[in-house]
Amino acid sequence: MKDTKAALKWIVKILKKRKINFEIRGGFAAKIYGSKRELADIDVEVKDVKDTETFFRDVKKYIVWGPKRYKDRNWDLLLLTLKYKGQYIDISGLGLIKIFNKKTKKWNKLGFNPSTSVKKEIYGIKIPVIPLQNLINYKKKLSRRVDLSDVKQILN
Repeated sequence: MKDTKAALKWIVKILKKRKINFEIRGGFAAKIYGSKRELADIDVEVKDVKDTETFFRDVKKYIVWGPKRYKDRNWDLLLLTLKYKGQYIDISGLGLIKIFNKKTKKWNKLGFNPSTSVKKEIYGIKIPVIPLQNLINYKKKLSRRVDLSDVKQILN
């Protein structure tokens, strides 16, 4: 059984303690904006981790994959996957993130500017979330069934 609330509070506490700029994206951001689908993981993008040794010490026993480059037909990014209380947490960033735009058939850079994040409250904590239009735009570019479903639910 996964405990999304506990996992979110845990990772946010670590990120804030280590003064790491981050933003919630993906399916969890979609849920914050109104998507009703089952959550697979919590997607967290980080700008940089100045003290990686300390950060990794904080999360080491929860690492299930990475950190290493992950590339499939949709994503090309540096990824670290954690599992806390049954909930997967994908931490990406620390460099270039690309998504494959199915409409143009080209790879697009997915930037992250912490100053544009929107503060949203969930589970009693305020967290920086990708702006709605940015989320919709990249989910439309990916055009996976799950992304198009998120967009449809968010806009209705």
